[in-house]
Amino acid sequence: MNAPTTRRLTVAQALVEFLAHQYTERDGRRHRLISACWGIFGHGNVAGIGQALLESGDALPYLQGRNEQAMVHAAVGYARQCDRLSAQAVTTSIGPGATNLVTGAALATVNRLPVLLLPGDVFATRSADPVLQQLEVPSAGDVSVNDALRPVSRYFDRVTRPEALIPAALQAVRVLADPVDTGAVTLALPQDVQAEAYDWPEEFFADRVWRVARPAPDAGALAEAVHAIRGARRPLLIAGGGVHHSEAEEALRAFADATGIPVASTQAGKGSLRHDHPADVGGIGHTGTATADALAREADLVIGVGTRYTDFTTASSTLFAAPGVRFVNLNIAPFDAHKLGAASLVADARAGLEALTGALSGHRVAAAYEAGYRAAKEEWERRVDAAYGAADDSVRPSQTQVLGALDGIVDDTDVIINAAGSLPGDLHKLWRARSRRQYHLEYGYSCMGYEIPAAIGVRLAAPDRPVWALVGDGTYLMNPTEIVTAVQEGVNITVVLIQNHGYASIGGLSEATGGERFGTAYRFRAGDGTYTGAPLPVDLAANAASLGMDVLRAATVGELRAALVKARGANRPTCVYVETETADTVPGAPDAQAWWDVPVAETATRPAAVAAREAYDRHAAGRRRHL
Repeated sequence: MNAPTTRRLTVAQALVEFLAHQYTERDGRRHRLISACWGIFGHGNVAGIGQALLESGDALPYLQGRNEQAMVHAAVGYARQCDRLSAQAVTTSIGPGATNLVTGAALATVNRLPVLLLPGDVFATRSADPVLQQLEVPSAGDVSVNDALRPVSRYFDRVTRPEALIPAALQAVRVLADPVDTGAVTLALPQDVQAEAYDWPEEFFADRVWRVARPAPDAGALAEAVHAIRGARRPLLIAGGGVHHSEAEEALRAFADATGIPVASTQAGKGSLRHDHPADVGGIGHTGTATADALAREADLVIGVGTRYTDFTTASSTLFAAPGVRFVNLNIAPFDAHKLGAASLVADARAGLEALTGALSGHRVAAAYEAGYRAAKEEWERRVDAAYGAADDSVRPSQTQVLGALDGIVDDTDVIINAAGSLPGDLHKLWRARSRRQYHLEYGYSCMGYEIPAAIGVRLAAPDRPVWALVGDGTYLMNPTEIVTAVQEGVNITVVLIQNHGYASIGGLSEATGGERFGTAYRFRAGDGTYTGAPLPVDLAANAASLGMDVLRAATVGELRAALVKARGANRPTCVYVETETADTVPGAPDAQAWWDVPVAETATRPAAVAAREAYDRHAAGRRRHL
């Protein structure tokens, strides 16, 4: 009998070779599972993974970043644009490089988006103990800073022996390719083990295809859901991110066309229907439209598709107010399908919607219900026009007028990226999504600093689509460094940098909760500890230019439109800088249409906080548990 064929490689070389041969397949289309590896090198990965990537060449392309958290954000943006069928890896050194991954890992796992993290680790042999940057824990010798990644990873392993890589690597890619379990996957790699050689079985490096199935709903559960829908007089469907991940947009459109059931969307699900589809009623929840939220309050049946029902979606459990409201949840993850006491339909979103549409043949909501929500949708669109419009092109634009100017120049191919601040609320209420992946809001973790690196990841995944990173000054100052990466790699993104001199979103929340905007403005501090009205002399446009971007400054609505048109046609990374008008006299987005639970001090001496607590108690009285 012939001995099994082996190949002698280091652990790092074997891992890189293994990753280069992993694929996903759905609907007969194959995708590279790990398309590239981001990395910042230090001790712990420079002589292991770094050497292996250099040796691998194009087998696993290398991408250089400037900040470890930002590299994860870029990889997450890439994975989302690829419908979770392709992902990227990120490698770091053993100390602050590894701990900088935690925020990005949490973002990926919260949003159910795959990313492979490969942090270096301390010596498995303890030959250098303590090594530079090692965290010493007197009560536990097997703990390193990488253990901080355990709670934010869907799968975690520390590879302390070469032969342990085989089961660890297989488990890692299984989780990455699983639409139910996916998120951040961490393989902590001790630096001595990375460099250790081993005789690997040749079959470890064979092409391996991970099929992403479309499980159909159980017949009994489908019948229960159909019965509930047929019996509802005021049904409402909520489209979540699972609609996009499953590429179920056409199935949703067919369902809405056949049944006339209105469709609202979460932040992750916006764009599941085009904005001009008659059944699309816009965003749902705290940042939703008046149309969608009014329907939610009166709905006797809520059909959730691919949503995990965050507090923004449910208005902190106050939105679905009809006494007998019931829920049907179509979700590939049983954990989400069972929320709110729902009749659960555990299935792929596309397969489930197709099954529902077929089983509901001939069923349609009452004509009066359909006419009512369509009229309300038309009224809301007039409010959007008012928020977007400017009577005079020579005035300084408001934030919503910035969105209106952008809305006027994009087409179906553009991608709009945002994550934090006051922009997510304005976008969820106002943005007119034209295509399935145009609206890219990271609002599961709402991480400041996500937008610019994520734009790089999206552009890498979709090099022919114009990509816009919308950032406020607060978010920009959190993480501008990947501008250098975009410039170096020639990744043509456009940053729209909105200067409003502070944390506008939290400032508004602070005011609403009795905090009087304390600590939310960028202003000079006077000698008595108070803040003056003068803005800081900080030139963020000059900063972006210093990092290599072309910068277009716009002082008026007219100049902004011209700058956006020029930026969209640019062939290199470009920033459009605009200072917005914040006076109460200019048009803005409509106020929140539903509540959000942010507890207010129960006892206070300042009148603003006392009044805010009284308002809080009134809203909180409307909370309910759906069982």
